[in-house]
Amino acid sequence: MMIHPDFQGAMARERSATMAAAAAAHRQARQLRRAGQLRLAATTPGVAGQVVLRDGSAVLIRPVRSTDAPLLADGFARLSERSRRLRFLGRKNTLTEADLRYFTDVDHHDHEALGALDHVRGGGVGIARYVRDREDPGAAEIAVTIADDWQGRGLGTELLARLSDRACQEGIGRFTALVAADNAAVAGLLRSSGAGLVRRGSGTAEYEIDLTCGSVRADRESA
Repeated sequence: MMIHPDFQGAMARERSATMAAAAAAHRQARQLRRAGQLRLAATTPGVAGQVVLRDGSAVLIRPVRSTDAPLLADGFARLSERSRRLRFLGRKNTLTEADLRYFTDVDHHDHEALGALDHVRGGGVGIARYVRDREDPGAAEIAVTIADDWQGRGLGTELLARLSDRACQEGIGRFTALVAADNAAVAGLLRSSGAGLVRRGSGTAEYEIDLTCGSVRADRESA
């Protein structure tokens, strides 16, 4: 069956237009991510830097980048089965490629993630993130994960404090957290940060933290 030359030309032009539109969309998305990273660096100079924990160990805390998938995969592999269950509220043996993209390709506005790197040996040892509530833009759900051999050093407290500052800078005033009922470490971290228990579910507990954002906003206005 022969195809009329005019029809072939129209199909070729359509394919070319589609490819051009896809390339333009990709460039725009890359530019938006880059703009978000530049804005983050310009407006939040204190979000990244070296921190000495209470046992004297040092970590580098910085925003998660889209190139951090290998670091995240390595950190996940180092988690015990129990730590994985507590973080994901169920069994989680691996992180898929889709998981890694979601956890690392963040926009630093509606979705923020701060990672902690071992200053001596390298490698990820902790991460804290928030995801803004679509129905309530002033609220965001958070999650904090610390490598087993780095728990109990104050890293979770440091990450949560810096994540709170980032949230305030992005117009978020309240955190929510759904944690496993037997996750005593995270429950203690949340309570020490001013969280209140709002409800219990089947094997879970939900907490809320009202953030104190006045001082953060004042710092931004005076900068």
